[in-house]
Amino acid sequence: MATAEKSRNEDNVVHIDPAAEAERELTDGFHLVIDALKLNGIETIYGVPGIPITDLGRMCQAEGIRVISFRHEQNAGNAAAIAGFLTKKPGICLTVSAPGFLNGLTALANATTNCFPMILISGSSEREIVDLQQGDYEEMDQLAIAKPLCKAAFRVLHAADIGIGVARAIRAAVSGRPGGVYLDLPAKLFGQVMDAEAGAKSLVKVIDPAPAQIPAPAAVDRAIELLKGAERPLVILGKGAAYAQADDEIRAFIEKSGIPFLPMSMAKGLLPDTHPQSAGAARSTALKDADVVLLVGARLNWLLSHGKGKTWGDAPKKFIQVDIEPKEMDSNVEIAAPLVGDIGSVIAALNARLDGSWKTPLAQWTEAIRTKKEANIAKMAPKLLKNSVPMDFHSALGALKNVIKERPDALLVNEGANTLDLARGIIDMYEPRKRLDVGTWGVMGIGMGFAIAAAVETGKKVLAVEGDSAFGFSGMEVETICRYNLPVTIVIFNNNGIYRGTDTDPTGRDPGTTVFVPGSRYDKMMEAFGGVGVNVTSPDELYRAVSAAMDSGKPTLINAEIDPAAGSESGNIGSLNPQSVVKKKK
Repeated sequence: MATAEKSRNEDNVVHIDPAAEAERELTDGFHLVIDALKLNGIETIYGVPGIPITDLGRMCQAEGIRVISFRHEQNAGNAAAIAGFLTKKPGICLTVSAPGFLNGLTALANATTNCFPMILISGSSEREIVDLQQGDYEEMDQLAIAKPLCKAAFRVLHAADIGIGVARAIRAAVSGRPGGVYLDLPAKLFGQVMDAEAGAKSLVKVIDPAPAQIPAPAAVDRAIELLKGAERPLVILGKGAAYAQADDEIRAFIEKSGIPFLPMSMAKGLLPDTHPQSAGAARSTALKDADVVLLVGARLNWLLSHGKGKTWGDAPKKFIQVDIEPKEMDSNVEIAAPLVGDIGSVIAALNARLDGSWKTPLAQWTEAIRTKKEANIAKMAPKLLKNSVPMDFHSALGALKNVIKERPDALLVNEGANTLDLARGIIDMYEPRKRLDVGTWGVMGIGMGFAIAAAVETGKKVLAVEGDSAFGFSGMEVETICRYNLPVTIVIFNNNGIYRGTDTDPTGRDPGTTVFVPGSRYDKMMEAFGGVGVNVTSPDELYRAVSAAMDSGKPTLINAEIDPAAGSESGNIGSLNPQSVVKKKK
């Protein structure tokens, strides 16, 4: 290559003499991005094509990476985020610049809040024009906007740095507490050309991106002694425990210790909800009366009333918390025994200490939980068995409870207000990482993105149970489900509105702010794209329709007619919805 004549301009683009070009193999930014992703085991990308990443998507497909194209970037981002949760590898979302980037940013921020590893890769405008604000196509300083909303953000300007940029993004997404990462790829980067051999050498395979973090022996001793002294211990399992995939260690600890456990919604199924030690149906009693609480991958945020207040009763509480992030400790209340480390390592260390001196909890405590659980289950049973027309939420969910019981390996996606709140307690889960829902922020619109990724990543059948309002945020993705022929069954609890379909406009001018078109037929929307649409009015019809759809594996949408008056304002979190008590004088 001694005859090669080359020069480098201010953009760091290598210009090669035509004669030399014929002698050497070249690569470019497009191929280096693809090669970097493939080198690190990325097999699927979720996104929306357009300038400047349309060809990147095509080339990814040609190189064997599966590319799932969505109708909206937020839904593609949600798919990437839950793919990260299910696989422990960063889910990849690919978007265009500016508005497309912003659409994906909500999902990126939600992934970071929920500790899902995800990388949002967006094309962007040219730096020299953006920085001088000269009005480039879709001009925006995307890196600056993304930084406050994710765990890390990087921009790659030179083809030779693509390998490092991708490696840094992957490591940042999955190491420590997982989260969202933004990777900015300006349009000019894709066309940069360099020597193929040098390009291959510039790629980085990330080694041990999420290394084990072993807890300090003294911290383990402290936690064990606190548990040994407890009269009414309780374990709370959060979605972090599900993400850890330390299923055998967690089950061994629960069963060896004999301690009752309470799963948060996305931790349901780590042990079956029907397990004798499950306190799920006695949640209020367990939280109120426990004296020592072990948190495993769960945070004392609003979902657990910040660890204080009437939810937790008057009995003094001592908390043991397992978290990989030291800053999480003492975030709301004092943590008596912090256990900093990855969940698998911490639970393994605790298991090693459950020796012959360990005593299971007092029978009085476990019996109190069992009695309350059985009473609550018996009280709920008649509501679930009603075959009423129109259906209410309980009777409809009773039918779906049986569907999942008969198909425990199916994934359940769930969002809505009443639809979500009641399903959490009614539908039992039997295997880990089978329940996917709105998570920490309680954000609506995750449904179709989560359902698509669940089907793609696991190959399993998916049941998405949606409130009619929640479905509206991502409903156009039913076309995506049909286009890729995914085994997704969608059930829409259609009560004609948000919370209820009975609100009115006092002036009589418009529909009420929470009311939709009465009698909407969402099933026809599915049929428009070649899927199966079914309308049902009773729990028996719902059970039969969902069972048939799940068994067929065909894309199906079932419009379940729910009593418009069923449901409560804001669901179970009405206390968070301010209400005016002042009446305006006329």
